[in-house]
Amino acid sequence: MVERPVDDRRQRLHAMAERVAGGHGLEVFDLQWRRESIGWVLRVMLDRPDAGAGAGAEDGIGVDECQNVSRELSAVLDVEEVVDGAYTLEVSSPGLDRPLRRPADYRRFAGRLAQVVVSEAVDGQSFLKGRIHDVTDEAVLLEAGSRVHCVPFGVITRARLEVEF
Repeated sequence: MVERPVDDRRQRLHAMAERVAGGHGLEVFDLQWRRESIGWVLRVMLDRPDAGAGAGAEDGIGVDECQNVSRELSAVLDVEEVVDGAYTLEVSSPGLDRPLRRPADYRRFAGRLAQVVVSEAVDGQSFLKGRIHDVTDEAVLLEAGSRVHCVPFGVITRARLEVEF
């Protein structure tokens, strides 16, 4: 097989993972292809396209679904020969404390508690925790007690849902 640039390979891997996940009614939330201490690792995070703020544990991705996608994706990768040599395939869900990366993620989980780390202080804070109150194209509004913080997407370095019981 001819060695391809990593970006081209990553795009092909993502397309294959999307195709397999879509066959199971799922979508690819994230895909990582990188060299780690154990060698090359393909990490695929699956999500359910219709899960949202009202989603409960029953709406999450189950172990059986991860196994089925893993088994099928592994077979497709073997046939398509996108990867030369050994690699480790990991298929999982984003989890209860899932990362928030795109404005659509914030919209999807409106009403949920989130933690946000910013590169520039917002209302004097570099770490904010609050309920996702509203989302615009430019910012997320986090409600923390009686305050509402307007957090521009451009300054968010990390964000994730807070686990609530």
